[in-house]
Amino acid sequence: MTTMSTNHYNLAEVRAKIDELDAQIQELITQRASLAEAVAQAKSTEEETPIFYRPEREAEVLRKVIARNQGPLSNDTLIRIFREIMSECLALQKPLQIAFLGPAGTYSQAAVHKHFGHTVQTLPLPTIEEVFRAVEAGTVTYGVVPVENSTEGGVNQTLDCLIKTNLKIASEIELPIRHQLLSKVTELKAVTTIYTHPQSLAQCRSWLETYLPTVAKVTVNSNAEAAQIAAKEVGAAAIAGATAAEIYQLQVLASRIEDHPNNTTRFVVIGAQEVPPTGNDKTSLLLSSINQAGSLYHLLSPFAENQISLTRIESRPSRQGLWEYVFFIDLEGHIKDPNVIKALQELKTNTTLIKHLGSYPRVVI
Repeated sequence: MTTMSTNHYNLAEVRAKIDELDAQIQELITQRASLAEAVAQAKSTEEETPIFYRPEREAEVLRKVIARNQGPLSNDTLIRIFREIMSECLALQKPLQIAFLGPAGTYSQAAVHKHFGHTVQTLPLPTIEEVFRAVEAGTVTYGVVPVENSTEGGVNQTLDCLIKTNLKIASEIELPIRHQLLSKVTELKAVTTIYTHPQSLAQCRSWLETYLPTVAKVTVNSNAEAAQIAAKEVGAAAIAGATAAEIYQLQVLASRIEDHPNNTTRFVVIGAQEVPPTGNDKTSLLLSSINQAGSLYHLLSPFAENQISLTRIESRPSRQGLWEYVFFIDLEGHIKDPNVIKALQELKTNTTLIKHLGSYPRVVI
């Protein structure tokens, strides 16, 4: 499709063309929605337990959007538009119910809307553990939880839950994190206590030491909970996002207080389903081995020998024995890829645990 030149149109003609295109766009969206309803009917007829959210299909659609883009709109803008269209169409099939770390106004909620659009039904919960439990119990269809930050590493509560759960990672979401200092007071010098999530506290450490070194810092379950407290307690401030400022009617005392400008948190979508390969996937594994010389080498060498790129490796105490650890590994590829299958077969001789946490499409913006 070529870009339409408007240089030879006057203003009235350009507006008329826009109105004509708007009508065409609306008609095409209506047709797409009707086809979404047809998909739901076909799935209900052909599948015993139909699954309506297909991460591999959504990734395929969005990658085609990027491939077709010739401007002037950015890839980010077009992806947002198409995610909302898909969100509305999916709601016609079956509305999704998504649990996240609440209350309203958290970065987790922002991640939900970035990935699923604004049509989904959401359930804010006070802890990451409760998000896992809600998905395991079938109270919601999926959960969205933070798994790692670009500057502070893994989110321990999520990693610990992944050790115990039978749920799978179905998708990943990357969200730029822009921290604000929020309060009812109007000056920094009036702040007596700062409430924040532990990860956010670590991400803003240098700024806090520079501008508010003597103010008490109190950690809570989420940034939105911190904002709730700041809205009620005299002299309290919260580290949270701009959305929390709007919801809880707080003033922004300072913007962009994160220590690193490219601060990004990676979230994962957890659910019961396993996702088919797309050809551009990631796989998350939990590995453990006997605590002896060379054990880490034996865990990693099969991946190198099979030309598999690792994008992340992180250790956590296993809680099964003193100084015993498990390793969280993310790799490029799907659990069904031949080279991944071969690597895992070779791993079996040197590991005490191989747990597949999920294979899923690599993030699309």
